[in-house]
Amino acid sequence: MGYSMSREQKRARIQFLRKTIAVLFALCVILFVADIIAAIVLITKKGKKSSSETVPTSITQASDSSSDVSADVSGSGSESETTPTETSAQPGGVEVKEYLPENALAEAYWGPLPEVSEVKPVQHNDIHGIYIASCMHFDENIELAKKTDINAFVIDLKDEGGGVYFNTDNEMARSMHLWVEEGGEWKDKGAGSYVTGSYNLEEVVKKCHDNNIKVVGRIVCFNDPSMARNHPEMSIQDASGNSMHFNLEGKHQFLNPYDKRVWDFLIDLALEAIDKGVDEIQFDYVRFPTISTKKYNEKPYFGPEDTTPSRIDAINRFLQTARRRIQDPTGIPVTADVFGIILSSELDGKLIGQGWDTVGLTGIDAVCPMLYPSHYADNTQLNGKMFDYPDLYPHDVMYNALISGKTAASAEGYATVRPYVQAFTATWISHHLNYKVPEVKAQIQAIQDAGYSEWILWNAAANYTNRYE
Repeated sequence: MGYSMSREQKRARIQFLRKTIAVLFALCVILFVADIIAAIVLITKKGKKSSSETVPTSITQASDSSSDVSADVSGSGSESETTPTETSAQPGGVEVKEYLPENALAEAYWGPLPEVSEVKPVQHNDIHGIYIASCMHFDENIELAKKTDINAFVIDLKDEGGGVYFNTDNEMARSMHLWVEEGGEWKDKGAGSYVTGSYNLEEVVKKCHDNNIKVVGRIVCFNDPSMARNHPEMSIQDASGNSMHFNLEGKHQFLNPYDKRVWDFLIDLALEAIDKGVDEIQFDYVRFPTISTKKYNEKPYFGPEDTTPSRIDAINRFLQTARRRIQDPTGIPVTADVFGIILSSELDGKLIGQGWDTVGLTGIDAVCPMLYPSHYADNTQLNGKMFDYPDLYPHDVMYNALISGKTAASAEGYATVRPYVQAFTATWISHHLNYKVPEVKAQIQAIQDAGYSEWILWNAAANYTNRYE
């Protein structure tokens, strides 16, 4: 017997089918729209990734002497290894290559490194230079450069005894007093005296550039007794907060290399000098004092031992910060002077905060070791060779000092090595040579023999007569 539906049943089934079809259609529309949205998101992400991968990275290429130091090394951070880190992306910035590994202790102490919004190629200067202090013997040295291969002047923007020499507008600099030691006493030269305005930087730069001479602006960093007196809160202190004095540094105070406020002041001066046309920034006294205090029971205090980075970490962090704020965005090179002893003595490096293995991996453009033969102690051993009176061997001391540091300086990412050359006579030591043209040229030959090409002559009086030709 067959089954036949009534008209009402047929109508009900048709309505049910229509509702089912409508629901299925709605689901299809929703899925289709979701697919479109997902595709748009995926395309957007790929675009952003592709854009970030085309941003240039900051990659640099390779490449003061103390033996009487004693004290425990404050700051217990582990020493940095030389294995390169991966390129890391900065939130809101570009990717920057760092050759020093990430340092959790440093991150916790100082915070992250500055973001970099743009990286310009470094305008490396192949330097054969002379130091001319605050533009001493300026015209005479320009004539020397015209007759020789000298192509750069190192000019004091700020030094350890005279404050700021150029015509700065920096408010902090202009507010400070210059303190000068006279007759064994420190004399206050009055408000605003910290800026001497010894020369007009724009005019100096123009005259140098007119004569094809690069201008390297030297900034003395942490050896600044005047600034330490103006701002004792930024000086090295003991655990009780007392500003310390150091016997081996003229018995005066020293700025604290751990203090970011000091970093900011130095970097601001550098950026202003770049605006006035200098071709390079060179930081000197980028170190801690050679530790010997007026009171033997004093010890510098930088924070709890288990949370405070090492002195080497502090100097490296300052240089990395300066490079990111100066060199990366402007393309103007940042360089640093270091004690010559650190190429052969790891202990001395730890005490003053300069590690030869790592300082050249901070991304700065060049490292300038001061390898003056007269600054080595009698019976110094370099590269396996003993020198009874080092000042008597200008070529061999320079050569063997450089070779002793050659392996570290050959690491990927290491800065250019640009030694300072002794162009003065060390009359204060008993066994010394009269350093004239032959002795200066012997050191330059040693630099070339060691596989390097750049150099800077140092004479505190900027007098190179009969010393270079």
